Amino acid sequence: MQFKNITLFVILFSFWGYSQQSAHQIIPKPVKIIDKTGSFTLDSKVRINAVKELTNEKDYLTGLLNKGFKTDMAVQPLNHQPSINLIINPDISNKEGYTLEITPEKIEISGKTPTGVFYGIQSLRQLLPVRFEVEKSFDKVQLPAVFIEDYPRYVYRGMHLDVGRHLFPLDFIKKYIDLIALHKMNTFHWHLTEDQGWRLEIKKYPKLTEVGAFRKETLVGHGATKKKNRKFDGKPYGGFYTQEEAKEIVAYAAKRHITLIPEIELPGHSVAAIAAYPWLGNTGKQLDVGTRWGVYEQIYAPTERTFKFLEDVLTEVMEIFPSKFIHIGGDEAPKKEWENSKYAQELIKKEGLKDEHELQSYFIQRIEKFLNKHGRNIIGWDEILEGGLAPNATVMSWRGIKGGIEAAKQHHNVIMTPGSHCYFDHYQVPENERNNVPLAIGGYLPLKKVYSYEPTPEELAPEQQKYILGAQGNVWTEYMKTPDYVEYMILPRMTALSEVVWSQKNHRNWNDFEKRLNTLVKRFEAQGLIYARHGLKK
Repeated sequence: MQFKNITLFVILFSFWGYSQQSAHQIIPKPVKIIDKTGSFTLDSKVRINAVKELTNEKDYLTGLLNKGFKTDMAVQPLNHQPSINLIINPDISNKEGYTLEITPEKIEISGKTPTGVFYGIQSLRQLLPVRFEVEKSFDKVQLPAVFIEDYPRYVYRGMHLDVGRHLFPLDFIKKYIDLIALHKMNTFHWHLTEDQGWRLEIKKYPKLTEVGAFRKETLVGHGATKKKNRKFDGKPYGGFYTQEEAKEIVAYAAKRHITLIPEIELPGHSVAAIAAYPWLGNTGKQLDVGTRWGVYEQIYAPTERTFKFLEDVLTEVMEIFPSKFIHIGGDEAPKKEWENSKYAQELIKKEGLKDEHELQSYFIQRIEKFLNKHGRNIIGWDEILEGGLAPNATVMSWRGIKGGIEAAKQHHNVIMTPGSHCYFDHYQVPENERNNVPLAIGGYLPLKKVYSYEPTPEELAPEQQKYILGAQGNVWTEYMKTPDYVEYMILPRMTALSEVVWSQKNHRNWNDFEKRLNTLVKRFEAQGLIYARHGLKK
C-alpha cells in the first residue's frame, strides 16, 4: 500500500490555524511553571546576549528566530534593550537543568551547563507560533510572561534507528536528530551493521561496504513460514555512510547536545560482514548478504583473526564516534555453528568454559577489555547476561524488564527498552483495524501505552534503582522503507516517551498530556512531518 494514501490516519500539512500557546503547552512537562503578568515583545531587533561558552546555543537560537522573522536578527549594541540573555548559572543543581524567565523587559535562559541552556531554548521554541519555524512572515511575536524551572528525571533519554535493514539519507538523519532535540532527549543510538547490510565505511576492510552494504533483493511482506513460499522483490538494494558523512552527523548531533552511540553487532547479526570476508565465519563458506528478516544461524567464529578484525573495525569506529559508549549488540546469536565447530569446542575446553553461552560471554568480554583499554565502555542487549556479564557493561533490556532487573541487582547500569512499551516498529492500531495502515512487524503499541510506561521497576530496592539510567525508543526498519514511514511510526510515540523519561513521575497525567500534544502536533504539521493520528482526540 502506498503510504500517501493513508489519509484517515495521517496529516501532512493541513492545519495552519494558530492561537497563542500558554507555557502549559510545553512537552515534556516542566518541573515548575508559574505564569506571570504581562508579555514580552519579540522581534528581530532584540539582542541576544551570551558568553563565549554559549556561542553554539546563541547561534542555534539566532537561526531558529531567523526562520520566522521577515528580517534577520541584527547585531545590536551591548546595552540594547530588550534582550534575550543566555546565562551559565552554577547554582542550578542538575547539569541538564535550566530556568526560563520571560518578563515584559527581557527573556532570560539559565543553565548549569550549555546543555541546560539548550533545553531552555527548546522550551522557548514551543512558546513561539507553530508557523514561526517554516514561514518568514512575522514582524513580532508576543510571548506571555512566565517562570519555568526544569530538569530531567533520567540521565539517558534515547532514540534508536536501524539503518541496516533500510538506509536513510543524511538529510533525514539530521531531521531525526532535530526531533530528538525538540523532545529534550540526549542520545541517538545508530544501528549500523546487520545481516542485511553493513552501513559504515571501514577503510582497512573495504569489502565491508563493497560487498556487505548491498543485497541482491529483499523479502516481500512478512514472508511465508515455508522457505519455498517466500517472495522477494528481485531488486538490488544497498548503500552506506562514508566516514566523513558519519563525522558530519556526529558533529551535527553534538551541536544539539546529543550523544551518538554507534552499534557494531557481534557475534550474531553478522551475515553481511561474513559475506564480505568468509573467513570471519565458522564454515568458511561464501554467504550472500541477508535478503530476509529474522535470525540467521551464522555468527562470527571466535578466532584470533576475527578478534583482530573486530579490534581494527572498532578502532576506526572510535576515531569517528567520541561517545563513552560503544554498542556491541550481543542479541539473537544462535550457538549451532559453535556447537559444530571444532575450533569453538577446543576453545571452550582451553578456556575452561562450561558451554557456548559462556563462550559468548568470553567473546564479549574480549571486546569489552579492548574497548575499556581505549577509555570506552560497552552497551549490549540483555542477552549479554547469559554466561556471565562483562564487568563494566551497560545492559539494554529489550526482552521485557527481567534482564534490566537482573543487571541492576548486579549493580550494572541499565537502559530500559522493552518491546512492550518502547518498540516503535509495532502497530499502533489493534489487529481488526489494520486494513488501512502500512505493514509493520507485528505487535500492538498504542500511544497511551507508551505514555503509561514506568522505566524504574518496582521490584528493585531503592539502592538498586539508581542503576536505571533511563529508557529508549527502538526503531527497527524491516518494514520502514522511507523517511515518511519512520516519521509516522515514531510520531507522536516518541513524544510520549520523552515525557516519560524527562518529567517527574507525579507530574504525568494522560489527559493533560493529550491536551498539550494537540498543540505540539500542529508544530509537526507546520513542518510537514507525518505523524499518526491513532489515539489522539479528534
